[in-house]
Amino acid sequence: MAEYEVVVVGASAGALDALQRWLPLLPATFPSAIVIVVHLLPGHASMLAELLQKNCPLQVKEADDKEPLLAGTVYCAAPNYHLLIESDGHLNYSVDDPVRGSRPSIDVLFSSAADALREKVIGVVLTGANDDGAKGLQKIVREGGRAFVQYPAEAHASAMPLAALGACPEATVVPLAQLAEVLEQVTQPAKNKHQIEKPV
Repeated sequence: MAEYEVVVVGASAGALDALQRWLPLLPATFPSAIVIVVHLLPGHASMLAELLQKNCPLQVKEADDKEPLLAGTVYCAAPNYHLLIESDGHLNYSVDDPVRGSRPSIDVLFSSAADALREKVIGVVLTGANDDGAKGLQKIVREGGRAFVQYPAEAHASAMPLAALGACPEATVVPLAQLAEVLEQVTQPAKNKHQIEKPV
Protein backbone atom coordinates (compact mmCIF):
# COMPACT_ATOMS: atom_id res chain seq x y z
CA MET A 1 0.00 0.00 0.00
CA ALA A 2 1.36 3.42 -0.98
CA GLU A 3 2.05 5.91 1.79
CA TYR A 4 -0.21 8.33 -0.06
CA GLU A 5 -3.30 6.60 -1.40
CA VAL A 6 -4.60 9.50 -3.47
CA VAL A 7 -3.54 12.76 -5.10
CA VAL A 8 -6.51 15.11 -5.38
CA VAL A 9 -6.18 17.88 -7.97
CA GLY A 10 -8.22 21.01 -8.58
CA ALA A 11 -8.10 23.38 -11.54
CA SER A 12 -10.32 25.80 -13.43
CA ALA A 13 -9.37 28.43 -16.03
CA GLY A 14 -6.46 27.04 -18.05
CA ALA A 15 -6.95 23.55 -16.63
CA LEU A 16 -6.79 21.55 -19.85
CA ASP A 17 -3.44 22.99 -20.89
CA ALA A 18 -1.96 22.52 -17.41
CA LEU A 19 -3.15 18.93 -17.13
CA GLN A 20 -1.99 18.07 -20.65
CA ARG A 21 1.48 19.34 -19.77
CA TRP A 22 1.70 17.62 -16.37
CA LEU A 23 0.08 14.17 -16.69
CA PRO A 24 2.31 12.89 -19.54
CA LEU A 25 5.34 13.39 -17.29
CA LEU A 26 4.12 10.95 -14.65
CA PRO A 27 5.68 7.47 -14.66
CA ALA A 28 3.52 4.50 -15.63
CA THR A 29 4.36 3.06 -12.19
CA PHE A 30 2.94 6.01 -10.22
CA PRO A 31 1.76 4.35 -6.98
CA SER A 32 -1.26 6.48 -6.01
CA ALA A 33 -4.69 7.14 -7.47
CA ILE A 34 -5.25 10.64 -8.87
CA VAL A 35 -8.66 12.34 -8.68
CA ILE A 36 -9.21 15.55 -10.64
CA VAL A 37 -11.94 18.16 -10.36
CA VAL A 38 -12.12 20.75 -13.13
CA HIS A 39 -14.92 23.30 -13.22
CA LEU A 40 -17.17 22.12 -16.06
CA LEU A 41 -20.31 23.50 -17.65
CA PRO A 42 -23.43 21.64 -16.43
CA GLY A 43 -25.51 19.92 -19.04
CA HIS A 44 -22.63 19.22 -21.42
CA ALA A 45 -20.82 15.91 -21.78
CA SER A 46 -17.17 16.14 -20.82
CA MET A 47 -14.36 14.98 -23.10
CA LEU A 48 -11.74 15.71 -20.45
CA ALA A 49 -10.78 12.10 -19.75
CA GLU A 50 -10.45 11.26 -23.44
CA LEU A 51 -8.32 14.33 -24.11
CA LEU A 52 -6.02 13.63 -21.18
CA GLN A 53 -5.65 9.92 -21.99
CA LYS A 54 -4.00 10.63 -25.35
CA ASN A 55 -0.56 11.31 -23.89
CA CYS A 56 -0.84 10.04 -20.31
CA PRO A 57 0.93 6.78 -19.37
CA LEU A 58 -1.71 6.07 -16.71
CA GLN A 59 -5.32 5.04 -17.30
CA VAL A 60 -7.54 8.14 -17.39
CA LYS A 61 -11.31 7.77 -17.01
CA GLU A 62 -14.39 9.67 -15.93
CA ALA A 63 -15.17 8.51 -12.41
CA ASP A 64 -18.09 6.14 -11.89
CA ASP A 65 -20.29 6.37 -8.82
CA LYS A 66 -19.30 3.91 -6.06
CA GLU A 67 -16.16 2.64 -7.82
CA PRO A 68 -13.03 1.95 -5.73
CA LEU A 69 -9.88 4.02 -6.03
CA LEU A 70 -7.14 2.08 -7.81
CA ALA A 71 -3.47 3.01 -7.74
CA GLY A 72 -2.12 4.32 -11.01
CA THR A 73 -5.54 5.44 -12.28
CA VAL A 74 -6.61 9.02 -13.00
CA TYR A 75 -10.27 9.82 -12.29
CA CYS A 76 -12.01 12.93 -13.66
CA ALA A 77 -15.20 14.30 -12.12
CA ALA A 78 -18.31 14.33 -14.30
CA PRO A 79 -20.11 17.61 -15.01
CA ASN A 80 -22.79 18.84 -12.60
CA TYR A 81 -21.95 16.43 -9.75
CA HIS A 82 -19.78 16.83 -6.69
CA LEU A 83 -17.19 14.03 -6.50
CA LEU A 84 -16.29 12.77 -3.03
CA ILE A 85 -14.02 10.12 -1.56
CA GLU A 86 -15.59 7.89 1.07
CA SER A 87 -13.91 6.35 4.10
CA ASP A 88 -13.88 2.93 2.43
CA GLY A 89 -11.80 4.31 -0.46
CA HIS A 90 -14.67 4.46 -2.95
CA LEU A 91 -15.75 7.43 -5.05
CA ASN A 92 -19.20 8.89 -4.61
CA TYR A 93 -21.21 11.46 -6.55
CA SER A 94 -23.48 14.02 -4.91
CA VAL A 95 -26.07 16.44 -6.27
CA ASP A 96 -25.84 18.76 -3.28
CA ASP A 97 -26.04 22.46 -4.08
CA PRO A 98 -23.13 24.07 -5.95
CA VAL A 99 -20.39 25.50 -3.72
CA ARG A 100 -19.57 29.10 -4.64
CA GLY A 101 -21.21 28.47 -7.97
CA SER A 102 -19.35 25.27 -8.81
CA ARG A 103 -20.49 21.67 -9.04
CA PRO A 104 -18.17 19.78 -9.05
CA SER A 105 -16.39 21.70 -6.32
CA ILE A 106 -12.69 21.33 -5.57
CA ASP A 107 -13.26 22.10 -1.89
CA VAL A 108 -15.84 19.30 -1.65
CA LEU A 109 -13.42 16.76 -3.13
CA PHE A 110 -10.47 17.93 -1.02
CA SER A 111 -12.46 18.02 2.23
CA SER A 112 -13.93 14.56 1.67
CA ALA A 113 -10.48 13.15 0.91
CA ALA A 114 -9.07 14.68 4.10
CA ASP A 115 -11.93 13.25 6.17
CA ALA A 116 -11.66 9.82 4.59
CA LEU A 117 -7.92 9.24 4.23
CA ARG A 118 -6.31 11.91 6.43
CA GLU A 119 -2.49 11.72 6.20
CA LYS A 120 -2.67 9.53 3.09
CA VAL A 121 -3.76 12.46 0.88
CA ILE A 122 -1.80 14.84 -1.33
CA GLY A 123 -3.64 17.95 -2.52
CA VAL A 124 -2.63 19.90 -5.63
CA VAL A 125 -4.08 23.25 -6.71
CA LEU A 126 -3.41 24.33 -10.28
CA THR A 127 -4.46 27.32 -12.37
CA GLY A 128 -7.88 28.88 -11.80
CA ALA A 129 -9.71 32.18 -11.56
CA ASN A 130 -11.40 31.86 -8.15
CA ASP A 131 -10.65 30.56 -4.65
CA ASP A 132 -12.13 27.05 -4.89
CA GLY A 133 -9.77 24.54 -3.32
CA ALA A 134 -8.18 26.89 -0.77
CA LYS A 135 -10.19 25.73 2.24
CA GLY A 136 -9.98 22.11 1.16
CA LEU A 137 -6.20 22.26 0.81
CA GLN A 138 -5.98 23.77 4.27
CA LYS A 139 -8.01 20.86 5.63
CA ILE A 140 -5.77 18.30 3.92
CA VAL A 141 -2.74 19.75 5.70
CA ARG A 142 -4.61 19.98 9.00
CA GLU A 143 -5.37 16.26 8.77
CA GLY A 144 -1.72 15.39 8.13
CA GLY A 145 -1.58 15.31 4.32
CA ARG A 146 0.68 17.19 1.92
CA ALA A 147 -0.12 20.24 -0.20
CA PHE A 148 1.32 21.52 -3.48
CA VAL A 149 0.40 24.62 -5.46
CA GLN A 150 1.34 25.58 -9.00
CA TYR A 151 3.71 28.55 -9.15
CA PRO A 152 1.19 31.42 -9.47
CA ALA A 153 3.26 33.56 -11.84
CA GLU A 154 3.23 30.82 -14.49
CA ALA A 155 -0.42 29.84 -14.13
CA HIS A 156 -2.90 30.80 -16.83
CA ALA A 157 -5.01 32.25 -13.99
CA SER A 158 -3.20 32.96 -10.73
CA ALA A 159 -6.21 33.59 -8.44
CA MET A 160 -6.68 29.96 -7.43
CA PRO A 161 -3.01 29.25 -6.61
CA LEU A 162 -2.74 32.55 -4.71
CA ALA A 163 -5.89 31.82 -2.71
CA ALA A 164 -4.59 28.34 -1.89
CA LEU A 165 -1.31 29.76 -0.63
CA GLY A 166 -3.15 32.39 1.39
CA ALA A 167 -5.20 29.73 3.16
CA CYS A 168 -2.40 27.16 3.31
CA PRO A 169 1.02 28.85 3.54
CA GLU A 170 2.56 25.46 4.38
CA ALA A 171 1.96 24.32 0.82
CA THR A 172 4.96 23.77 -1.44
CA VAL A 173 5.01 25.96 -4.55
CA VAL A 174 6.00 23.94 -7.61
CA PRO A 175 6.54 24.93 -11.25
CA LEU A 176 4.30 22.78 -13.43
CA ALA A 177 7.27 21.28 -15.27
CA GLN A 178 8.59 19.89 -11.96
CA LEU A 179 5.30 18.68 -10.48
CA ALA A 180 5.47 15.11 -11.79
CA GLU A 181 9.02 14.65 -10.53
CA VAL A 182 8.19 16.10 -7.11
CA LEU A 183 5.12 13.92 -6.69
CA GLU A 184 7.09 10.86 -7.75
CA GLN A 185 9.69 11.63 -5.09
CA VAL A 186 7.10 12.23 -2.39
CA THR A 187 5.34 8.95 -3.07
CA GLN A 188 8.55 6.91 -2.98
CA PRO A 189 9.57 4.87 0.09
CA ALA A 190 10.70 6.81 3.15
CA LYS A 191 14.39 6.18 2.45
CA ASN A 192 14.18 8.71 -0.42
CA LYS A 193 12.35 11.46 1.46
CA HIS A 194 15.51 13.19 2.68
CA GLN A 195 16.48 13.87 -0.93
CA ILE A 196 13.42 16.01 -1.69
CA GLU A 197 14.13 19.68 -1.97
CA LYS A 198 11.53 22.41 -2.06
CA PRO A 199 11.35 23.79 -5.63
CA VAL A 200 11.76 27.51 -6.16
